[in-house]
Amino acid sequence: MRRQQLIDATIDSIAENGIGGTTMSTVTEIAGLSLGIVNFHFKSKQNLLEETLLFLAKEHHDQWLEAFENAGLSAPDKLLAIVDAHFHPQICTPKKLAVWFAFFGEAGRREVYRSLINDIDQERYDIALRLCSEIAEGGGYKDIPPRQVANILEALYDGIWLELLTYPENFQRSVARDHIATFLSKVYPDHFQMPAFNNGD
Repeated sequence: MRRQQLIDATIDSIAENGIGGTTMSTVTEIAGLSLGIVNFHFKSKQNLLEETLLFLAKEHHDQWLEAFENAGLSAPDKLLAIVDAHFHPQICTPKKLAVWFAFFGEAGRREVYRSLINDIDQERYDIALRLCSEIAEGGGYKDIPPRQVANILEALYDGIWLELLTYPENFQRSVARDHIATFLSKVYPDHFQMPAFNNGD
């Protein structure tokens, strides 16, 4: 419980102060705990940061994997479930998006952070690639190779997350999700429907 309390406080601190402005003191102040508690659980700021990143990655992983497994049997439904999970209200929050981009904006530590979550990201990519391959084969789609579609999906997740973080007034999570569904409807028109956008979206 204390570890989770400190991780939650780290998310709040990074969202407010950035990684450079986050210290053991800012975290303990937000958590309402002593410096000794955070030192006992995490030993160092770097360890606390890495555990926070792993928490976010595993939370995201569990969300999309559960959605994927509960989506039924069809490849389009499963792929859309993964898309939807990226914009789940528990995952796609201003604070958590700020923390994701704070981590990967750190040039000096980017490779370390990348290595921590590489396997989790690779699992999602491999599943998406398999689903795209199944859809392309079943529908006779040959314009865009499945690997390219899977790569574009990964880029869209990151790009739209950044758009939501930077310009939250532009559109909501549901509209952001529909932008990706629109892309899929253009690539695989017999398997995905164009979302119904309101004027101005």
